[in-house]
Amino acid sequence: MTEYVERLPAPRLAPFVRTVWLQRTGDEPYVQRHLPTGGVELHFPLGGRPRLLGPLTSARLEVIPARTTLVGVRFHPGAAPPLPVPLDELVDQHVDLGDDHLAHAMAEAPERALEVLQARLRVTAVDPLVAEAVRLLMPWRPVDIDTVAGHLALSPSQLRRRCLRAVGVAPKVLQRTLRFQGFLALAQAGAGSAAGLAADAGYADQAHLGRECLRLTGLTPRELLGGSVEECACGHDHSASYLPFLRDSFKNPRFGVPSLAR
Repeated sequence: MTEYVERLPAPRLAPFVRTVWLQRTGDEPYVQRHLPTGGVELHFPLGGRPRLLGPLTSARLEVIPARTTLVGVRFHPGAAPPLPVPLDELVDQHVDLGDDHLAHAMAEAPERALEVLQARLRVTAVDPLVAEAVRLLMPWRPVDIDTVAGHLALSPSQLRRRCLRAVGVAPKVLQRTLRFQGFLALAQAGAGSAAGLAADAGYADQAHLGRECLRLTGLTPRELLGGSVEECACGHDHSASYLPFLRDSFKNPRFGVPSLAR
């Protein structure tokens, strides 16, 4: 059986990192379905070398060998470790980072792998305009891309270029991904009926949610969540990962959507 545990990141990483996690596979290989999150992930198998999972536009399946321990970092959109190329060149890619210094440090302290990784992790500066765009594109803010660009004093094409370079995907793709992550956050929290979850996450109706779920994950909402659309039944606690979405949901007018002005 696979063990999966999430933790909130160290305080210095909180502006850049959504969650850190540890995963251990059992006596059989485990098929992991990576879902689009809007950001990138750093995957570090103990005894191996770190890999970067670039921004995803659809689900990616990975077979993790038996008796493997992985530590990982899930970044906010626009944040990443130092990379040799812009993120739009790493979309839907899983690439080796080749950080031998970090690999050596991790091998020496497997029992403290999450702490060591966070202590040694370097993060590149986030484009402040892109960070503000990400804030405005979170699920509970029903706003169009032109309005976001105008709020940032950019043209839509300028916003698109900056977003592609800093996040890896266009603003509309990011908005779609964040909306789906908002739905997953509500489902994880068991926050209501299927129709209510779809509406609260910003979908027109349940059919709209179903189409987007198939597009992003290859599964229906019921298949993805283990048989129930109202609540995730995977058995893992994802509260650290979904905290930013759940925290912002209470600012929503259903619950008070804030205006574009702070």
